[in-house]
Amino acid sequence: MPVPPSERDVTIRLVVNDRAHQLDVDAGETLLGTLRERLGLTGPKEACWEGECGACTVLVDGGPVASCILAAGSTSGRVVRTVEGLAGAAELTTLQQAFVRHAAVQCGFCTPGVLMVLTALLDDVPEPTETDIRQALAGNICRCTGYQQIVEAALDAAASVQP
Repeated sequence: MPVPPSERDVTIRLVVNDRAHQLDVDAGETLLGTLRERLGLTGPKEACWEGECGACTVLVDGGPVASCILAAGSTSGRVVRTVEGLAGAAELTTLQQAFVRHAAVQCGFCTPGVLMVLTALLDDVPEPTETDIRQALAGNICRCTGYQQIVEAALDAAASVQP
């Protein structure tokens, strides 16, 4: 006989990477925990658990959020996109291709969060300046690249999609 949900459980309905889900989550469960443990999406990384490093960044309704501090229950009715949802089966996005060309990926731990932040930026600001890019990256800690390759990749991606 199934165990009934506890009084603390919350039923959420959300769309993650274009797939609809209905889940019973604990009222204190984070979106990061739901994505990694329930949906098997390990792109968003577990790191600081304080919303300071950017490794867990995902897009919620198109905007970047730190999924480690966002209650999963608050995402009901919303659209979530993780790094796994960026590219189709056929090819990488323009931004991902630019990351490869510019060696903007080193150890890769920060890369999913960086890609999500820059995807949101390029969606909102198709022709960002270097300053725009650096400001967008302010919440993402990268210990390997020094950020220059990341900035160059973002500028290249923006130039690649211009008419």
